[in-house]
Amino acid sequence: MKKKEDGKIQKKEQVKFCLYARKSSESDERQAMSIESQINEMKELAKRENLLIKEIRQESHSAKLSSQRPVFNQLLIDIRNGEFDGILTWAPDRLSRNAGDLGTLVDLMDQGKLQTIRTYSQSFSDNPNEKFLLMILCSQAKLENDNRGINVRRGMKAKCEAGWRPNMAPLGYRNVMNYNRISYVEIDEDRAPIIRQMFNRVGNDGHSGKTIKKWLDRIEFTTRSGKPLALSKVYTTLKNPFYYGEFEFNGKIYKGKHEPLITKELFNKVQAQLIAPDREWNKKVFPFRSLCYCGTCGERVTAEEKYKRNKSGGVRKYIYYHCGKHINYDCDEPYISEEDLIQQLIIHIDEIKLHEGELTQYLKQDIDKFHRLRDEVLNQEIISGKLIELDYDAFNHIGKDKIKEYLIYVLKFGTAEERLKVMSAIKTRFILHNKELQIKRIDNKSVSSTI
Repeated sequence: MKKKEDGKIQKKEQVKFCLYARKSSESDERQAMSIESQINEMKELAKRENLLIKEIRQESHSAKLSSQRPVFNQLLIDIRNGEFDGILTWAPDRLSRNAGDLGTLVDLMDQGKLQTIRTYSQSFSDNPNEKFLLMILCSQAKLENDNRGINVRRGMKAKCEAGWRPNMAPLGYRNVMNYNRISYVEIDEDRAPIIRQMFNRVGNDGHSGKTIKKWLDRIEFTTRSGKPLALSKVYTTLKNPFYYGEFEFNGKIYKGKHEPLITKELFNKVQAQLIAPDREWNKKVFPFRSLCYCGTCGERVTAEEKYKRNKSGGVRKYIYYHCGKHINYDCDEPYISEEDLIQQLIIHIDEIKLHEGELTQYLKQDIDKFHRLRDEVLNQEIISGKLIELDYDAFNHIGKDKIKEYLIYVLKFGTAEERLKVMSAIKTRFILHNKELQIKRIDNKSVSSTI
C-alpha cells in the first residue's frame, strides 16, 4: 500500500510477524495439533499471503493461568519494544485461555504496538469489531477450560462414590480398563503377597520401617517402574487405608469396592507400632561434640547415650562419642566414652589454646556464687568457727595456673552444662582416631597422644 505525505509517495512498512506455536502437556489438550504441525501450516499461510515472519517461537505450556509462560511473556515484551507488530498463530486459544493474557493483547492493540493477530482462518486488527470477536473466542476457550475442570471434578466424585479411587492404584494393586473404558482396580498377584507380609511383620512381629526396607532390598522387591521401594514409600504404604478397603480423596473417606489385602484390625496395629514417642529436641547436652573430628573421614564427632543394667539391678547411663557418619556411612572409626575423652583432654591441658579472659570470668562468677552461699546459707557455721573465711581479694589477680586448675576441676566434676560453658573457651580442636585424641594442626597434621 502507498500513502501520500509532504508531496511524496511512501510505501507502508510490512508487518513484522512472530510465529507463535504452543501445545499444553496437560491431558485436556491431547487432541490439539502438534507444535510442528502448527508451524508448518502457518508457514504455508505466510507464503501464500506474502507475510513476513521475522522469528518463530514455540513452547509447551498451559495457558490457563496468566503470566506463566516464559516464551509468551518475552513475546509481549518484544512487542512493546517494537521488535514485532504482528502475531501469527494457529488459533486464538494458542495465545490465551485466561482473562489476564487476553487483556494484555488487547491493550497492546489499543496502544498501536500490536497491529494484527493472524490465525489460520481469521485476522484481528485494531478494530472494535475484530477486537470484540477476539475477546469472545478467547473467552470461549476460558469457558471451556472452566467447564472441563468442573466436569472432571464431578466425574471424580461420582467415581469415588461408586467405590473406585481415581488415579494410579497403590502397590499391590493394578488399574484395569474394561470394554466401557472405565478403570477399576484388581489385585497384583506378584506384589500383593509382599505387601501383606510388610503389614504382618510390622503389626505382629514389631519390625520397624527401616527393617522392612532392608528386607525388601534383600528380596529385590521393586516398584512397577523396576526401582527399589524408598524408605519414605515404605511408610506411605504402611499408612495407606486403601489396603483394608477404604481410601481418602479430597479430604473425604470413601468405602472402596476393591478387595482388601489386610484387615482393619491389622492396619490399626501397624499404626500403633509406627507411632514414635515425642522427642525433646536439643534437650540433651553433649559438651564435647564440637571439640573433635573423625580421624578416618573428617566428619564431626557426635554423641549418644547408652543405658546398661548393672548386677544390682540398677541402670547406669553412659555417653559415647563417635563419628557422625554423614560423609561416610560405613566409617568404622571406634567410639570413645566420655570419661576416657576427658582424661585424654586433661593430659593435653598444657598444649591447649585457651581464651583466658573468658575462663577468668567464669571462675570469678563461681567465686561470687560461693560467697553468696557462704554469707546467706552458711553464716552461722562461720560465726561458730567451723569454716575459715576465704580472702576474696586474693582472687582478683588470677594466674594462668589457677585458670588451668579451674578448667580441670570443671572437666572432672562439673555438670554437662558447666562443661559446655567452659568448652567455648577452648580454641584447640582435636582429631579422634582409634580412641585417642590428637591435636588438629592448621596444616591438617596431628600429634599423637602419649597415652
